[in-house]
Amino acid sequence: MEKFDLIIIGGGPAGSACAIKLANSGLRIALIDKATFPRDKVCGDGLSIDVINQLPMLSKELADSFQSFPNKHYSNGLRLFSPDTTFLDIPFYYKKKKSCGYVSPRLHFDNLLFQHAKSYPGIKTFENTSVTNVLLQDNRVVVETADATMEAQMILGADGAHSIVAKKLANQKIKKEHFCAGLRMYYEGIPAFDDNNYIELYFFKDILPGYVWIFPLEGNRANVGIGVLSSEVSKKKMNIKEKLQHLIETDPKLKERFKNAKPLETVKGFGLPLGSAKRKISGERYLLMGDAAALIDPFSGEGIGNAIRSGRVAAEHVLQCFEQKNFSSSFNKAYDKEIYKRMWNEFKISRTLQQIVRYPRAFSFVIRQANRSKYLHQFLIDAISDIEKKRKILWKPMFYLRMLFK
Repeated sequence: MEKFDLIIIGGGPAGSACAIKLANSGLRIALIDKATFPRDKVCGDGLSIDVINQLPMLSKELADSFQSFPNKHYSNGLRLFSPDTTFLDIPFYYKKKKSCGYVSPRLHFDNLLFQHAKSYPGIKTFENTSVTNVLLQDNRVVVETADATMEAQMILGADGAHSIVAKKLANQKIKKEHFCAGLRMYYEGIPAFDDNNYIELYFFKDILPGYVWIFPLEGNRANVGIGVLSSEVSKKKMNIKEKLQHLIETDPKLKERFKNAKPLETVKGFGLPLGSAKRKISGERYLLMGDAAALIDPFSGEGIGNAIRSGRVAAEHVLQCFEQKNFSSSFNKAYDKEIYKRMWNEFKISRTLQQIVRYPRAFSFVIRQANRSKYLHQFLIDAISDIEKKRKILWKPMFYLRMLFK
């Protein structure tokens, strides 16, 4: 049985970020993933300014590598289409300065993070390794795979929406009202609207509060998909694959955008656990990170930034666990507290936006008013694109209701 101080299951952004932050800590770390990198991850592929800003917090070398990284395409903001076809542009801002985000296939971006983590001698990586069981035994954690058994003082679950760590140790179950079903296809022959390469989100009445997205990539390629709350899928008995195809073929705007488009793959599905409800994300000798902890923005569906952030917070907490030799459930509650201290305000605002989107007339009204009111427009920019401001916003319903009519 191979022994480690820490085992991280999942080599995506959360797991790799945590491993990188702990790479020089002196801990013996195992980083396990069921796939072999580079591997695809079904996602919208958007990298927000928040993601870019966190890379140097992990490693200067990693940040430098990203600057010269060829597999990324810039985007200056979002274009939101309301159910009545009105659109609103949301430029990306950081500290009052216009900035750009990127679109990068997870095949490439996740591999950049994983290979960087793999380069540290203190991290032993296991690829193509499926974890079959996780057990708490005699003041240790035991991890069983198809080929081996490992043990450690602590385990971190960064293994996605269907995390085995969450299932075995946290007894987490999917709640459809806080879970989103999604599909993705890559296309070619979809030109950008203009030089801003805005990400496009289309909110159609019969899929609310979900949307259809188009994320621009180089060479007139695009990541195209649909995301709908699982509770709505069940309630309406919706076939989202057929729904996406129907909208592409019949909606005037999408039909025009796709007139010369060709799919580059078959449609692929995935699930997004949303951060619209607090969860128990730690316990005896374990922490959950990223999608395993349900840290996806309820409105935008963005999860990479919070995945990396959770990896950084987890790394800080792990060091405290080893310094104090305390891996108890009560001690680990500090991790939950810190995660939600940093993210819960963001989630509450996004949850409120998600609830507004449920009502087509109300959402269309807000978009129309935002095109007329610089105050409301700025609030939506802060709430959607400026991650730092979003975390400082205090939701005051009467104030923003008045803002609608300014």
